[in-house]
Amino acid sequence: MRRVDVARRAPQSRVIMVDARIICTDLAGLRSQALGLAEAAGLTPDFRPLRFRAPWRHIPTNFWFNPRWAVGAQLFASPLPPVVIGAGGAGARVAAALRGPGVKAVAIQHPRMALSRFDAILAGRHDGIEGPNVIVTRTALHRVTQARLAAQKELWAPRFAHLPRPLVAVLLGGSNGRYRFEAGEASILAAQLAGMMRQGAGLMLTPSRRTAPEVVAILRAALEPLGAWIWDFTGDNPYFGMLACADAVIVTADSVSMVSEAVATAVPVFLARLPGKSSRIGAFMDALADDGRVRDFAGVLELWDTAPLDDTEWAGQELRRRLGL
Repeated sequence: MRRVDVARRAPQSRVIMVDARIICTDLAGLRSQALGLAEAAGLTPDFRPLRFRAPWRHIPTNFWFNPRWAVGAQLFASPLPPVVIGAGGAGARVAAALRGPGVKAVAIQHPRMALSRFDAILAGRHDGIEGPNVIVTRTALHRVTQARLAAQKELWAPRFAHLPRPLVAVLLGGSNGRYRFEAGEASILAAQLAGMMRQGAGLMLTPSRRTAPEVVAILRAALEPLGAWIWDFTGDNPYFGMLACADAVIVTADSVSMVSEAVATAVPVFLARLPGKSSRIGAFMDALADDGRVRDFAGVLELWDTAPLDDTEWAGQELRRRLGL
């Protein structure tokens, strides 16, 4: 079957760099989305993590009558750059408050406030919003580019050369308010991965900061004796290298960001579904399955022809156009 590139193509033109302030809580998923958008849009990012004052850290953002009270005046100090990007609910609320003459406000994800408060909003189709200032993408924004994957493959391929092929990357999330990933789920996944390895597949696995220690311990005990490579959080972060070197990717279905990064590669992606429910995250995963870009993992490795699904570059260029940069 001929591979079909499903990435949206951004127009090629000379890019003039523009300064942008990125505002969000210091979470890997939000930070990656904001930096990925900035890189794709030709913006020079100035990352400002949010730190909330008491009592506002305990109060929902829709009750923040004045964001200065919640995050402090330093984020509002002049001079402000031409663009401020707020990722997530708190970041969006601060970005909207910074909007003014000569300062354009951009939100990443549904801002949970009036859409008219922003010059542009980057939202996934699973967010379910639309409007003249909304740019809709099929996945979350991210920093996975073909150039970055090529560079990381050159760096990491020698380190993974001892592992059997096909080589599978496993990306682990963790329990959150919607999904559960505890000892029971880890035991099931470990048995599935062990069976796959006994059929000849190589395996490299990375936990995230959200992965519970008991989950890692169960997987390590079951898979390392079979030859799996499991990151222990020491040395260089292998995340992009694993994506670059993998023949297939298995990712837990609790994270929109990790799945978005996985489907930006050119290899098959499997979802390790977890117990729990989120209508928004579930809709995102189901839409990718309907697109044919992902399949549910049931312990059997099968490879199929596919191609990157990536809207980030297109979204960055569309943002520049809409902001008149």
